[in-house]
Amino acid sequence: MTATLLPYDPAKHAELLADYCLYAQPGERLLVAGGQSATPLARELTRALLRRGARPVVRLEYPGYLEDVAELAADAVLDASHPADLADVEALDGSMRLLTPEEARTVDATRRARLVAAGAGIAAARARKKWGLTLYPTAHAAAQAGMGQAEFEDFVMRAMFLDRPDPVAAWGEVRDMQARIIERLTRADVVRIEAPGTDLTLRVGGRTWANSDGKRNMPSGEVFTGPLEDSAEGFVTFTLPASYGGRMVRGARLEFRAGEVVSASAEEGEDVLRAALQTDAGARRLGELGIGTNSGIQRPTGNILFDEKIGGTVHLALGKSYPETGGVNASAIHWDLITDLRPGLTGQGGRLTLDGEVVQENGQFLI
Repeated sequence: MTATLLPYDPAKHAELLADYCLYAQPGERLLVAGGQSATPLARELTRALLRRGARPVVRLEYPGYLEDVAELAADAVLDASHPADLADVEALDGSMRLLTPEEARTVDATRRARLVAAGAGIAAARARKKWGLTLYPTAHAAAQAGMGQAEFEDFVMRAMFLDRPDPVAAWGEVRDMQARIIERLTRADVVRIEAPGTDLTLRVGGRTWANSDGKRNMPSGEVFTGPLEDSAEGFVTFTLPASYGGRMVRGARLEFRAGEVVSASAEEGEDVLRAALQTDAGARRLGELGIGTNSGIQRPTGNILFDEKIGGTVHLALGKSYPETGGVNASAIHWDLITDLRPGLTGQGGRLTLDGEVVQENGQFLI
């Protein structure tokens, strides 16, 4: 018997965002931002925040807005943010970004990188507040994931545990499971990632591992840290495609020496990869090592919010570190790239070792 597909429910989604992710308090000024197609979720989240006494600020963009800015902005606009934009972010208590994947037109990757670099200060100010990311299930996102709309909506609802009687309790179970993994990771110094096309070592001694339990990314299911900035040695091939600025990059391969990218290539989107690496000095170093733990997300969707959480994958982020991990790499970008250590769909198997001890083989933890 075919299981009944669960339809997307923006009201349930909004309640989880307001209570669990933003933990909205009376009087807080909270930004709700995203694409216009997310209007049903933006409305429900605004209503949920109002019921909690918060002051929602709603800003929705038309499709192609960022492409227009990157393509048409004068140099003065492209290369420097306006002081009022920074002041506005500093006046917020938090923000929730509603991702709305849509068909994007090609824009010069270098111009887009300049725009990202100009917004680094604003992004840093936003990160100092409470913040979150989630996804509204657009038709484009469904097609990108290779699913019909109804199937994708079901996938999104279940990935956020919105099929459960108590989603918050379910995220608590994830937090407890990941805490047990972190207990072992915290004792490690040298991490080695091995797979076909990948042999990379990193040092993480003294750094803090974060337990990503859905507070910032909804859905989530990963543990991550900031590797020592000069420690990456070797090479890595990313087996899952990754989008950057609306462009897909496939088959990316990076080589590191003393923590810095010294060689980069890609089967598709190599110009995007190279432009991202040229954003600033920190873009050529790693700001994050993450390990996906969500066994409920098992197939890639082409969207990083889901794909980096796939149980049995690892991801490395070029650019900005998260301060709570102890990482100090500074950059305007934070771009996650994923390699699959499971044999099968997108990987050929691999392993993680901590100080010479194998702790994960073919995507399965041995600890």
